[in-house]
Amino acid sequence: VQLQASGGGLVQPGGSLRLSCAASGSIFSVNTMGWYRQTPGKQRELVAAITSGGNTKYADSVKGRFTISRNNAKNTVYLQMNSLKPEDTAVYYCLGKLVVTNQNYENDYWGQGTQVTVSS
Repeated sequence: VQLQASGGGLVQPGGSLRLSCAASGSIFSVNTMGWYRQTPGKQRELVAAITSGGNTKYADSVKGRFTISRNNAKNTVYLQMNSLKPEDTAVYYCLGKLVVTNQNYENDYWGQGTQVTVSS
């Protein structure tokens, strides 16, 4: 099982980026998926999460600017980031809470991280 993230890059303040993360492998079910971010010297923090039923949760710092969504048929989660600020600069990681085939418990799987830099 692996999660492949993509879509990071360099953007000017006020700009937009869209991150994607696809889960693949012997997956029985994909439950909550989410995005976290981390900057040097700081703990990884939750940015947004979405359940399999579509319920969402956002960090206060991104409410109104970021939108998380998912395509259950493709086991993919997206993060649309608008009105980006320099303080959004971080490595963004996707998380999938998955049940793999032939197991009856959920585990956390992380993507490899994608750099988002907001700078003029």
